[in-house]
Amino acid sequence: MGNAVDQKNLTYLLHEYADAGLGGVEIAPIYGAKGYEDRYIDFLSAEWIHMLQYTVEVADSLGMQVDLTQGTGWPFGGPFVDPQDAASKLTTKEYSYNGQGEFSQNLKLEDEKNPAMSPSLIAVMAYDDQGKVEELSDKVQESGLLEWTATGKWNIWAFYNAKTGQMVKRAAPGGQGYTLDHFSVPAVQQYLQTFDEAFGTAVPGIRAFYNDSFEVYGANFTLRYLEEFESRRGYDLKPFLPALLSKNEEEQTLRVKSDYRQTLHELLLEHFTERWTGWAHQKGKKTKNQAHGSPGNIIDLYAAVDIPECETFGSSYFPIPGLRRDSADIRNVDPDPIMLKFASSAGHLAGKPLISCETFTWLGEHFKSSFSQMKPEVDQVFLAGINHIFYHGVTYSPEDVDFPGWLFYASLNLSQQNSLWPHFESFNQYITRCQSVLQAGKPDNELIVYWPVYDVWAAEGNMFKMISVHHIDDWLHPTSFYSQTTGLMKQGYSVDFASDQLILNARVDQGKILTQNEASPAKALLFPKMEYFPIQTLERAIALADEGATVIFEAVPEQVPGHYELAKREEQLARIWAQLSFDDRGEAIVGKGKVILNPNFQQALEKEAIERESLTDSGLQFIRRALADDKYYFLVNHTAETINQEITLNVAAASINLMNPLTGETGLAESHRQEGKTTVKVHLESGESLIIHASAAEAPDSPSWPYRSEAAKTLPISGPWTLHFDAGGPELPLDQNLETIQPWTNLGVSKADEFSGQATYSATFDLQKVEGKNYLLKLGKVHESAKIWVNGQEAGYAWSIPYQVRVGKFLKDGKNEIKIQVANLMANRIRYMDQQELEWRNYHEINFVNINYKPFDASGWEVMPSGLEGPVELEVF
Repeated sequence: MGNAVDQKNLTYLLHEYADAGLGGVEIAPIYGAKGYEDRYIDFLSAEWIHMLQYTVEVADSLGMQVDLTQGTGWPFGGPFVDPQDAASKLTTKEYSYNGQGEFSQNLKLEDEKNPAMSPSLIAVMAYDDQGKVEELSDKVQESGLLEWTATGKWNIWAFYNAKTGQMVKRAAPGGQGYTLDHFSVPAVQQYLQTFDEAFGTAVPGIRAFYNDSFEVYGANFTLRYLEEFESRRGYDLKPFLPALLSKNEEEQTLRVKSDYRQTLHELLLEHFTERWTGWAHQKGKKTKNQAHGSPGNIIDLYAAVDIPECETFGSSYFPIPGLRRDSADIRNVDPDPIMLKFASSAGHLAGKPLISCETFTWLGEHFKSSFSQMKPEVDQVFLAGINHIFYHGVTYSPEDVDFPGWLFYASLNLSQQNSLWPHFESFNQYITRCQSVLQAGKPDNELIVYWPVYDVWAAEGNMFKMISVHHIDDWLHPTSFYSQTTGLMKQGYSVDFASDQLILNARVDQGKILTQNEASPAKALLFPKMEYFPIQTLERAIALADEGATVIFEAVPEQVPGHYELAKREEQLARIWAQLSFDDRGEAIVGKGKVILNPNFQQALEKEAIERESLTDSGLQFIRRALADDKYYFLVNHTAETINQEITLNVAAASINLMNPLTGETGLAESHRQEGKTTVKVHLESGESLIIHASAAEAPDSPSWPYRSEAAKTLPISGPWTLHFDAGGPELPLDQNLETIQPWTNLGVSKADEFSGQATYSATFDLQKVEGKNYLLKLGKVHESAKIWVNGQEAGYAWSIPYQVRVGKFLKDGKNEIKIQVANLMANRIRYMDQQELEWRNYHEINFVNINYKPFDASGWEVMPSGLEGPVELEVF
C-alpha cells in the first residue's frame, strides 16, 4: 500500500511469510494508507528499484520466489502512457443530408480540457436509404472541413479513434495515469521500454512479470484497427460500421460482429500478450497472466504465457454438513469449475507445468473467512486442474501498525494480524502436499473438447464482448459445450478444452492426439453442437483422424463464421463434410482413424472403449496425474455423506499407497488387480480429501493404511476444562473454569465476546490403552481452528470438517493431558472497534468497503461463535 516499504519491515514480513509456509510473494503496488505519506515511494524510482532488489535478496535467502505486477493497481498503465498510447474506443458523429446543395461540416473534435486526448478522425462514410455506401475520407481537409455535393438522402458518419479516459484503478504513488492501449504495437512497445529504462541492465531477480485480469472497459478500438481488420478478414469494415454500432441483430450484423471480435482477439494476442511474453523471455523471466475478462479467445491468451492464472470470486455451495455459509456474506457469483478449466486446459494442452489461481477473492465478508471454508474451495480449484495457489490476499503491513494492520479493500485479509495466522502454516502444509503431487509429472486427461468461440463472438449484444467470470450465465452456461463437458466430468471422464489454434497445431502419436510435446496425449477429440465452425478446424480434425485419431461430432457442422465470401465458404464446408462416408452407426473411417457423428458422447466413447473412471459413481471427484509409469489420483468427497467402499481405478497397479494431504500420513491400501484395473478400499468423510498413488512397482515393506472401521467404543473427554486466553485483543479475558466444553462466546463475558485471538482449553482424562487399536480425537465443532497437544506433544491441527486427529501414538495408560488451542476469526474484535467508533480504516481512494461494495460497518454484527463447541471424544477402532 503506497509502496510504503522499508528494509526492516520487508525482512520481518518475509520471514513471517516463510515461517507460515508461503513459497513466495507477488508484489502488487496499490494506493496507500492515510497518515503514512512520508513513507510512500514513487513507482519505478531509484529507491523503489532498490527496495525491489532488496526484497528479492531476502526472498532468495529464504527459498522464496517473487513475482511482480508490471504496473500498479490494474490494468497496465501509468504516467508513462501518453495520450496517443492510452486505451481507445470507437466513437461517431452522425449528420443527415438530403441532397439539397453542398454539405459542409468541420469534423474536427477537440477535448478542450485535454487537447492531447482529442479524438482522431479515421474515416468519413455516407450511407443512403437504398443501401449505397460512399467513402468521403479523402474529401476532408487538413483543418477537418468536409465539403461534399451529392443527390438523394444520406446519413453521413464520421468515425473517430477516441480515448476511453480510463485511469489505472487502485494506482500506487507514481503509478497514476492512463490505461494502456493493448491493441497497439507502438503503445505496447513504449510501455515495455519504460521498464527497460527503469531496470537498465540490473533486471530484478524476480520469477515472473504478472498481468491482472483484463478490465480495460470500453476499449474496443485502436488507431490502425480498420487496416488490421481488412488485412485479416479480407474486406472493408467501414460500410458495416453503423450496423455494428446499432442494436441490429440481423445475421449479417452478427457475422460482422464475429469478425470484429475475432480481430480484437488477434490484436490482443499478437500485439500485447505474445509481445509482452517475448520481452520477458529476453530478460530470462516468465509471464503470468489472467486472460479472463479479455475480449478474445481466453484459451489462446492463457496458452501464450508461461503461467496461466484463473481466479475464484465469491463462494461455492458445498453440501458438507456443518459448513458455514452465511447468506449475508455471499456475493451473487459462484466460482464455476468449468470457468477455471479454461486456464488449466490451456496450460495442459500448451505444455505449461504451472497453472495458478488467485483464490478466495471475496470468499466471504471481511474478517469472517475460515480455513474450513477455504479447504473445499481450494479442493475444487485443484480438481479443475490448478496446481499453483495464490492468496487474495496478504497485504504488506508494517510491524508498528496496530490491529488490524493495513488491509486491501477486497477480502481475504490473510496477514500477520489475522487471529488465524499462528495456525496458517498448517493450512499451507495442506496446499504444499497437494501441489507436490499436482505439479509432478503430466496431466492425464483422456479427452479434448473443442470450445466453440465463434458462437460467443457471433452472439447478440454490444460489439465489445469481454469473456468475463461475471457473465458466464450469458456466454457459457446456455451452451451445449457446457452441458456436454459437465456431463462428461460427472460421468468420470477427464477433459481439457481446446481452441482452434491448439487443434491446428495438434498431431497424432500412436493413435493419440498430442497438442504439444509436454502435453498429455488424448484418446479422442470432441466437437459439441455449435452454430459456427471454421473450415480450417474441420480440415484439421479430419486430418487428425486420417493420422489415427478418434474424432467425435455431436452434430453436423453447417455454418462457417464471419461475413467474407460466405456462400463460397459454406459450400466448401459442406463439400468437405460430404467427403466423409458414415455407416449406419455414424462412423466414417478416415485413414488410420475415424470420425464419429453421435449426439451422445458417452455412448460414442463407450463404443470406442474409451473408459470413464467409475469411481465417480460413488460421489467422489478426482483429478489424475501421470508420473513415469505411475498414476496419482487426487480424490475429494464433496457429498453430504461418508464414502466408505471399494472403488475401481483404470490402471493396473502393482501397489496402492494412500496419502493424507491434511496430515502427511501414508500407508499401503487394501487393493487388488482385476482385468487391467485396480480396486482399492477408501474411506472419506464429507469434506475430506485423499491422494492415491497407483504404482507400477511392488510396494516396499511399509505400514498398512489405518482404515476407519466401526467404532468399538467412544470415550468422552468430559472435563472439567480450564480456558486460558493466550494472545489477541482488544484485551485478554481472565481464565475460566468450565464444567463442560463450550465456546468462550457462550460465557456471558463481554471481554470474551469482543476477543479475537487464540485461547487454550486444557483437561486431563484417564485411559486404559488397548494394544493394536487406533484412537481418533473428535472435536465436534470448532470455531475456527484448533491445535492439539497430547501429553505435551504436538498432535496436529483440526481446522476443517470433520474436525478430528489421530492421536494414538501420543496416548498412554493412566492419566493423560490434553490441550486444545483455538484461534477464532477477527470479526468480533472488528465489531467491538466499530461499536466503539475506533478509527482503523483510513485509506486513499476506495478506503474500505463491504462485500457489496458499500461502506463497511461491523457495529451491527452478531457476536460470532468462538472457541470449542465439542463434544470432545476419543473414537477407538
